[in-house]
Amino acid sequence: MLFDRQTYSARRSELAGRVGSGLIVIMGNNNAPCNYPANGYKFRQDSSFLYYFGQERDGLAGVIDIDENREYLLGDDIDIEDVIWTGFVPSVKDMAEEAGVSGSAPMSELKTLIDKAVRQGREVHYLPPYRHDTMIQIGDLLGIHPLETRAKASVKLIKAVVDMRSVKSDAEIAEIERAMAIGYEMHTAAMKACRPGVTEKYIGGLIEGIASSYGCKVSFNNIVSMHGEIFHGDPSLRPLEAGRLMLCDAGAETVNNYCSDNTRVTPVSGHFTDKQRDIYSIVEACHDLTIEKAHPGMKWMDMHLDVCRLMTERLKDLGLMKGNTEDAVQAGAHAMFLQHGLGHMMGMDVHDMEGLGQIYVGFDDEVRPSKQFGTNCLRCGRRIQPGWVLTDEPGIYFIPALIDKWKSEGMHRDFICYDKLEEYRDFGGIRLEDDILITENGCRVLGEKIIPYHSHDVEEFIAG
Repeated sequence: MLFDRQTYSARRSELAGRVGSGLIVIMGNNNAPCNYPANGYKFRQDSSFLYYFGQERDGLAGVIDIDENREYLLGDDIDIEDVIWTGFVPSVKDMAEEAGVSGSAPMSELKTLIDKAVRQGREVHYLPPYRHDTMIQIGDLLGIHPLETRAKASVKLIKAVVDMRSVKSDAEIAEIERAMAIGYEMHTAAMKACRPGVTEKYIGGLIEGIASSYGCKVSFNNIVSMHGEIFHGDPSLRPLEAGRLMLCDAGAETVNNYCSDNTRVTPVSGHFTDKQRDIYSIVEACHDLTIEKAHPGMKWMDMHLDVCRLMTERLKDLGLMKGNTEDAVQAGAHAMFLQHGLGHMMGMDVHDMEGLGQIYVGFDDEVRPSKQFGTNCLRCGRRIQPGWVLTDEPGIYFIPALIDKWKSEGMHRDFICYDKLEEYRDFGGIRLEDDILITENGCRVLGEKIIPYHSHDVEEFIAG
C-alpha cells in the first residue's frame, strides 16, 4: 500500500460522514482477459477502491456499514494452484488488517450484507461501474439489469468521492511529481528520436517502454502523429517526413497508480518554419496565460474563455479570423481552431474520476456544461480550489473536414477568413500540455524538470 493504514481509515471515516447513512459498497476490479483467460491485460485496480482501501489485488470489494459502524474487506483467498503460478499472496484477512479494516469475509458474504441492508430499508450506495463484469456483479447483487447499474448509482456517494479525491494531499502531489519525472524522460526521448524516416510507431514504442521500465505503465494510449489535428492519433507505421510536425501526447503512471499527462510538438526537420512558428507561438502564449492567471476561486470556464479570446486576437493578426473578438468567442467561431476544452482533472486517473460522471467532476449547480460546439468538450468549468491538479492544454488544429463543412454552410463568415484558411488545410495541429497544481495564491507547473516547450528551447534541445 502507498500510504499507512491511518490514512485509509481516515478517508473511509470521512466518506461515511459525508454520505451519512446506509451501506457503502466500493468494488475493486477483476482481471480482464485479452484473448483467452490466462492471457490477460495488465491488471489495474479501481482508483476509488485504491483511494479508500489501498489494496492492489484483483477480486476484492470494500464495504462501509455507516449505521452499524463496521467495515469489511471481501474477497476469496487464492489456493495452492494459484500460488504456484503467481507466488505468495496475503490472505484477505491480512490485507484487511493492513488497510485498517476490522472485518473480512469471502466474496459470497457481500450478497448477505447487501440483502440485510435492503431488508432493513437502508440505502445501498455504490459508484457507477465502467466494466461490464462489474455491471453484471452489481446487477446480480441488487436484482437489477446490468445496463441499469450506472444510472442507479448513488449520487450522494459520487459527490462525496469527487470532493475528497479532487483535493490532493502533499503525499499525493509527491507521487504525481514522480509520474512527471517519468514523463520528462518519455517526452525528451521522443524529441531526440524525432527525425525523418523514423516511424511514429517506433517512437510510441520507445516511450511506452520508458514508462514501463520506470513505473507501472503509460497513463493512457500514446498519441504520436504527424496529424496533430486528429486528437487521438495512434502511432502508425508512417515514417516521419521532413518539414512536418510530430505531436506527442503521452503520460506515465507510477507503480502507485498516479499519473502524468503532457503534450509536446517537435519539428521533424529540427527547426520550425515561419508558418509553423506563427501558430506555435499562439498556442505557447495561451499555455502561459493559464499559468499566469489560474488561481483559487476562479471558474475554469472563465479561464478557458480567456484563452479563447487571446487565441482569437492572435489569429486575427495572422488574417485567419476577423471581427470583434468577444462576439466571435460568444458565437463559438474560435472552435474552428480549438475544438476541445482547456484541460481536465488529474490524479489517479489521467482524466481524474471521469468514470464517476463528468457532470459531477467538472461542474456544479453554479456552472453547467455548455452545449456550444467546442466548449461542450470542456471537462471542467467550476471554481477551482487549492490542491486540485489540472492540465493546461490549449491547441490550434486545422481539420480539413471541419473547414469544408463550415465553409459550405457559411458558418461564422463574419469571423473566419476562409480564403486565408485554405493555406493551412494541410498544416495539422499543435497542442502544448502541462499539469498544474492550484496553490493558495495561484498555480505552479508540476515536475522538477519541465519538458522544453518554448520554440527556441525545443530547437536548441534537438540540436544538442
